[in-house]
Amino acid sequence: MRVPPEPTTPLEDKSPKRKPPSKSAAGLPAIISTTKHGLMKMGLMGSLTNFYNVNKFQGFDCPGCAWPDPEGSRTIAEFCENGAKAIADEGTKKRASPEFWSKWTVRDLSLKSDKWLNSQGRLTHPLILRKDSEYYEPISWDDAFEVIANEMAPLRPDQAVFYTSGRTSNEAAFMWQLLARRYGTNNLPDCSNMCHESSGVALKETIGIGKGTVRLDDFDKSDLIIVVGQNPGTNHPRMLTALRDAKKNGASIVSINPLIEAGMIRFKHPQNPLEVLGYGTEISDEHVRVRLNGDQALFRGFAKVVLEASLEDSGFISGFTKGYEDYEKLARNTSWDLITMLSGVERNEIERIGNLIAKSKATICCWAMGITQHKNSVPTIQEISNLLLLGGHIGREGAGLCPVRGHSNVQGDRTVGINHNPSSEFMDSLRREFGIQKLQTRGLDSVDAVRSMLQREARVFLSMGGNFVSAMSDTNATSEAISKCSLTVQISTKPNRSHLITGKIGIILPCLGRTERDQSGGSEQFITVENSMGVVHKSVGTRPPASNNLRSEVSIVSGIALAIEDKIGFSDIKWRELSADYDTIRDSIERVVPGFDSYNERCRENGGFYLPNPPRDSRIFPTKTGLANFISNDLVSISPNDGEFLMMTIRSHDQYNTTVYTDNDRYRGIYSGRRVVLMNKSDMEANSWEEFDEVSITSEFEQKVVTSDRWRVVEYDIPRGNVATYFPEANVLIPLNSVADKSNTPTSKSVIVNITST
Repeated sequence: MRVPPEPTTPLEDKSPKRKPPSKSAAGLPAIISTTKHGLMKMGLMGSLTNFYNVNKFQGFDCPGCAWPDPEGSRTIAEFCENGAKAIADEGTKKRASPEFWSKWTVRDLSLKSDKWLNSQGRLTHPLILRKDSEYYEPISWDDAFEVIANEMAPLRPDQAVFYTSGRTSNEAAFMWQLLARRYGTNNLPDCSNMCHESSGVALKETIGIGKGTVRLDDFDKSDLIIVVGQNPGTNHPRMLTALRDAKKNGASIVSINPLIEAGMIRFKHPQNPLEVLGYGTEISDEHVRVRLNGDQALFRGFAKVVLEASLEDSGFISGFTKGYEDYEKLARNTSWDLITMLSGVERNEIERIGNLIAKSKATICCWAMGITQHKNSVPTIQEISNLLLLGGHIGREGAGLCPVRGHSNVQGDRTVGINHNPSSEFMDSLRREFGIQKLQTRGLDSVDAVRSMLQREARVFLSMGGNFVSAMSDTNATSEAISKCSLTVQISTKPNRSHLITGKIGIILPCLGRTERDQSGGSEQFITVENSMGVVHKSVGTRPPASNNLRSEVSIVSGIALAIEDKIGFSDIKWRELSADYDTIRDSIERVVPGFDSYNERCRENGGFYLPNPPRDSRIFPTKTGLANFISNDLVSISPNDGEFLMMTIRSHDQYNTTVYTDNDRYRGIYSGRRVVLMNKSDMEANSWEEFDEVSITSEFEQKVVTSDRWRVVEYDIPRGNVATYFPEANVLIPLNSVADKSNTPTSKSVIVNITST
C-alpha cells in the first residue's frame, strides 16, 4: 500500500525575522528583486529575451495577473516585479525530469515545502503513479491517454470533473469545455469559483453582466478612485502606474482595507529614475481601516451620506434603474450605530469620505478577494453597485465598477464556456456548432466537486493547470476527496502539491508555458487571452520549450478526447483539425460566443479588441428588468464570541497564488517564515503573548473542529479582534461548508478561530 502523503506544507521550526514594513512599493528593491530572479533562474540571455518580449504586441502575455496593458505604445520593460518572478519561474533552467521523480517517493516529496517543490524546475515527460506504487515513472503520451480513456469510458458523465486554472488560454479553455460537454457533463469548476464568483453573481443581478464596466483609460479621467479589499502592490503591481497617473491628473484615491498595504502608501515607478531615487508618488489620500467583514456596512454608510446630501437625479436613476425607492428607504432607515458597529469605522470618517463620493463626477470602485470571500460577499458587492448607481457612475467616462481579476485569463476562460452553470443561449450555440445536446443538469463548482468526491460520486478528477489541493479551502477534506478518486490527471508545468495527493492512479501531463513556442500541427501557433477589462488579444511564445516532450494544452485536450472517442465513439468533432490549427478553434468560438465577430482578424491587430459591454458602452442593462437594479439586502455581521478572532488569509509579496518563491514578505517586513499570525498589539497584550510566541489556531464549523499548530504571533497594525495568516498554509482552517451565499465561494476572508498558546 502507498504511504499517504501529507496534504499540507511541513511545519516550521524557527521563528521568522522582522523588519519595519515598507512605506513604499516598487523602486530600487523591485529592480534588484527582478534582476535577481531573472539571472538566478533564466541566466542573462534568458532574462533579456523573456523580459523584452513580455506584454509586447508581438510577444507573450504575462502569465501573472490580468491587469490590462496600455492600448498605445509599450515601454521596453512592460512588466512588474511579480510578473518578472512568474516569467522567471516558468523560464527556469532547472528540470524535474524522470530521474528526479525516481529518487523520491510521493510521501517523501510531501514532507518538502511548497517553495522547495516549485524550485525543482520544469516537468519534462508524462508521468504516472500506478496503483499502490510510491514513485512516479515515465509513460508515453499515447499510453497516458489510453489509461485515461480506460478509466473514463465506463463512468457516467457526471462522475468526471474537469477543473481549470485561469492561466489557460481561450483556445485551450474552449477545447476543455467542449471535451467535458461532449463527454456529457457540466462539471467544469474553475479557480474563479474560489475568487471572483461572487462578483459575477452579484453584478449579473445588478447590471446584467458579470464583468466590470471600466476601461484602462477611465483611470485617467476619474476624479475619485476607491480601492477596497485589494492589495495592488503585491497582486496587481502594474495597477499602481494607473493609480499614480490618475493621482497626477487630480484624482483622489481612497484605500479601504484592514491592513495598510505598502502599494497604497507610496509608489516609486521602477522606470523613472527620479522616482526610484526620490520620494515617489503618494497614492492614497485616505486609508479607511475597516473591520474584517465590515465593508457592506461601510458602503451602506457612504450611501446614507450621499442620500442625505440632497441627491439630485440627473435622469440616470429615473431613466436607467429600478428599485431606487426601496433602497433609499432602507439606507435612510439604517442606524448609524449599526453601521459603525459592524464596520468598525467612526461616523465622522464615513461622513467625510461619503461627502467626497457625493461630490464626485466620475467614481471608479475597484475590489478583489478582500471583498469576494465572505459569506455576505454578494450583498457587499451589490452595496458597492448601489452606491455607484446613486451617482450615475456606470456608462460614464472615468467611472464604473472594476473587479480586478487575479489570474491572467480567468475572465477569458469564463467567457468561452468554462462555467458549471452555462446559459441556454450558450448551449444552443454549442449544439448548432458541434451537435452537442443541451445538458439538463447544473454541473459542480469547486466546493461541490469536493463534496461529490468525498461521497465517491465523482470518480475522476482532471485538472488543466492550477494546484487544486493547495488552492481549495479545507485542505484535509479536499485531500481526502481527491484520494478517493480512481484517477487524477494534472496538466502542469512544474511540480506542486496536487501531484502528490492523487487518486489510485495519478498522471502528470507536462505542457508548454506561456513564454514558449507552440509548433502544434507543424506550424507556429498563437493563443489569445482576455484581460480584466474585456480586451481580447494574442500571445505568442518566443522561447524554445523546456523539453521536446512537452505538448500544448490544446494538443493534450485533443489527445484525451481522441482516446476516449476510440473507446466509446461519442463524437464527430474534428479534434485533430482543431488542435492542428488554432484559427479553426477561434472560428468556432466566433460562431458560439457573442462578441467575437471577425475574431481571427481582430485578435491579430496590435492590442486586440474589446468585447461588447452593454452597461459600459451604451447604458443597456441585460437584466431581467431591463434596467440596472438597486438591490436591497439586510446588513450581515459575523460576530466572534469573546476571546475568538476573525481570521483572513492573505498572500505574501514573494508569492503568486499557491506558488511560493521565497519565505519572505518584503512589504510587510516578515522574513524566513510563513506560519505567522498578524495580530494587533492590544490583542497580544490581552493574552500575554510576546512576538514570535508559538500558538495553535482552531476553527470550528458545523461541529467539525480543525486545529493547526506551530504558528508564530507577529505584532502588526490590524484592527483588534482581526488576524491575518498566509495561504495556502491556513487553508486547512477554512471549513469546506463555510461559503458565500449564492456564489458558493469559500469564506477565506472571514473565519472565526480560537488561538491558544502551545
